[in-house]
Amino acid sequence: MDRAEAGKPRARVLVVEDEPALREGVTDALDHEGYAVEAVADGDEALKRIRRGDLDLIVLDWMLPGRDGLSICKALRKAGNHVPVLMLTARGGEADRVSGLKTGADDYVVKPFSVAELVQRVAAILRRSGAPERLELDGLTVDLTRRIARRGKEEVELTDREVVLIRYLWERRSGIVPRADLLRDVWDYPPDVETRTIDIHIAKLRQKIEEDPAAPKWIVSVRGTGYRWGGA
Repeated sequence: MDRAEAGKPRARVLVVEDEPALREGVTDALDHEGYAVEAVADGDEALKRIRRGDLDLIVLDWMLPGRDGLSICKALRKAGNHVPVLMLTARGGEADRVSGLKTGADDYVVKPFSVAELVQRVAAILRRSGAPERLELDGLTVDLTRRIARRGKEEVELTDREVVLIRYLWERRSGIVPRADLLRDVWDYPPDVETRTIDIHIAKLRQKIEEDPAAPKWIVSVRGTGYRWGGA
């Protein structure tokens, strides 16, 4: 990939690797190539970050403290999360490679690997994935990178939480999203917590993106269940 040009949105990459030297080396290499990189060292922290959304690619080590990379990838795909995954592993056998790809990983790099190879694999996956940086909807444009929503000439800023919420609902647009899932994945609350946090945030977001917030087109309530992304 060409290094990021001034003003060009940067793809967000999460590096999940428990070996400090390798984690730092991969992070530095991807940052040097112009990606916006975050890094965590174990599976549990990785899941917390992934559930907040707003990622374009995950570089995921197979063997990790806590949940391993294979189970993380399985959990993502089961939940309908299709963010691309590049699996890192020291297990180079054909059976292991097939197993990794069957979980939903998009590619597989065997340790030890060269930084140049990793960078090329990341760029190739991102080209194939076409991860959306902007949603062009009926009369509404949502720029998820710049955190701006635009309807006609009117432009409003979105908060980080609002961007995560839009991505989360849009990525699950084929079905209904239960309130418990939003509490767990967007707010990191236990599912049995009684709170109006979701209602308050969605009411504010509707004021920004809906033509008629009283009759929402994009963030639709499903009585007694949760929400769905309209227009799907």
